[in-house]
Amino acid sequence: MKILYIIRHAKSSWKFPELSDHDRPLNKRGKRDAPEIGKRLQRQGVSPDTLISSTANRAYTTAQKIAAEIRFPSSEVVPSSDLFHADPSEILEVIQGVSDEYHSAMIFGHNPGITWAANQLGNLNIDNIPTCGVVAISFSVNRWSELGFGKGALMFYDYPKRII
Repeated sequence: MKILYIIRHAKSSWKFPELSDHDRPLNKRGKRDAPEIGKRLQRQGVSPDTLISSTANRAYTTAQKIAAEIRFPSSEVVPSSDLFHADPSEILEVIQGVSDEYHSAMIFGHNPGITWAANQLGNLNIDNIPTCGVVAISFSVNRWSELGFGKGALMFYDYPKRII
């Protein structure tokens, strides 16, 4: 069994138009939402074996803030340029490359690819994973390379504005 947590980056700032899309930071809401989602995950006992994040500032910062809340060493968050605006096939390729020693993995990326990948992996019908939304999917496989579209089962779906 493998467990995958798919997270869209928290809300980003458009305050600095001179910055490239890759370098945009989180805005005030994003800085608030990422730790809140991290706390929710920590309360659920979520403790992934690896965190892999797009190298974009907004995604990597989201990963760092959530890592702090779930007590995952921030220095061990793996940056992956392959997740920056990746499509579902590219996201699947990153996931299939995770070491089989890991039981669970958390990835941080961008829409629309993150929503499309979650839907395809878990046979879901989510219109749009909102910023800082998380989809947890389990797979009855022994190796990450065995993951494929349509093979997962939804464990939970959460996002900042969801009433809990």
